[in-house]
Amino acid sequence: MGVMKVIEILSNSKESWEDATATGIEKASKSVKNIKSAFIQSQSVTVKEGKVDEYRVNIKLTFEVK
Repeated sequence: MGVMKVIEILSNSKESWEDATATGIEKASKSVKNIKSAFIQSQSVTVKEGKVDEYRVNIKLTFEVK
């Protein structure tokens, strides 16, 4: 295994935590290559008028440095 680096990203979705995770990884992979794993550090929601408005995830991405 080579040298690995970890970065932290934040992502959100109106649909679900899973969608927020997938969207965040997909967008990050456009500029960060060789992503090997993702760790969901935290999950939260925003509330509007007594209902969940937005799902949020804090993701730690691990990728290999070439």
